[in-house]
Amino acid sequence: MKIYLSSILVIIGFSILVCFSGCNRNPVIDNYTFVVTGDDRIAPKEDSAHPEYHTINVYQVKRLFKEVSEMKPLPKMLIIDGDLVLGYTDEDTVKLANELKEWIKIYKESPLASTEVKLIAFTGNHETAEKIGSGKIAYAPDERTFIREMKDYIAGDNGPHYTGLRFGTDSLMTDQSKLTYSFDFGGDHYVILNTDAVDRESRVPYHWLEKDLKQARDNGARHIFLFGHKPAWGTGHEGETGLDDFPANRDSIWTVMREYNADAYFCSHYHIWDTVHPHQDKTWEVVCGNAGAPCPKDWIGPYYGYTVVRVSSKVDITSMGRDLDLNTYTDPRDEKPTMIRSQFTIGK
Repeated sequence: MKIYLSSILVIIGFSILVCFSGCNRNPVIDNYTFVVTGDDRIAPKEDSAHPEYHTINVYQVKRLFKEVSEMKPLPKMLIIDGDLVLGYTDEDTVKLANELKEWIKIYKESPLASTEVKLIAFTGNHETAEKIGSGKIAYAPDERTFIREMKDYIAGDNGPHYTGLRFGTDSLMTDQSKLTYSFDFGGDHYVILNTDAVDRESRVPYHWLEKDLKQARDNGARHIFLFGHKPAWGTGHEGETGLDDFPANRDSIWTVMREYNADAYFCSHYHIWDTVHPHQDKTWEVVCGNAGAPCPKDWIGPYYGYTVVRVSSKVDITSMGRDLDLNTYTDPRDEKPTMIRSQFTIGK
């Protein structure tokens, strides 16, 4: 009898395991939206005009949260592409923590916080780096501070770990598992990339990314979306360099994106909205760094706003924005309506 019962239990357990393994853990949602934007911090010269830890374009951030909360239907996610705060705190992690807490406070006091929209925020160079000499060098205590303070807005922990300088690895000098990671939603695959890890500034962990995208395709992902702070490709506007500081690494990750038919790489860092289509295939770069940071003077018709991505069998991308005055960019502009500024479709 004991042998008979044991056999039944083994069969039942095996059946449950097969069923669970065969279940679709990432069911397709036929039609949904998410919103992405980045760079809402103010310029250093404006710091003294705000409360001690307000290094945020407060009006624009509050308006962003309010307008997203009023969208019909509500988007599933709001993803912020880094540079939430000014940072660069001369290794004062208490100040960095307080700046991040102020950003969280604005969110929690907004109507968006009471909705089901999932807020995801990740690092830009202003959160991870310090100004050292003429460079901007990623600083391990800043990484840890961001992870601690922003833990509720980090959506995964499956990213790469410390490897040290070892051949065949991404030579990571700190644990990146909660700064670079991926997750699945709606039948689609999302990848968050820290583009300024310690000793790996302006680079992305290529080896980890290649394995992650291969697994996503093996699992049947419908679309693949990537998000990082620094652009892979420059635009026609003035601005800082991005991943093109290390073109071999940039070319490697873009080759992987193309190989696995990724739809788009959403980034910011340049305080503009623009698109780059570097090759005649599916994968686009969408620069959406116009959340509230000071914009370059050569951007004709500048506007603050956000990008709405409607996901179905295809991907419809819409840039929403409101006019701004480059010289008074932190001032309220209630009279300026948010309107459609640009639209295009991937996968027609």
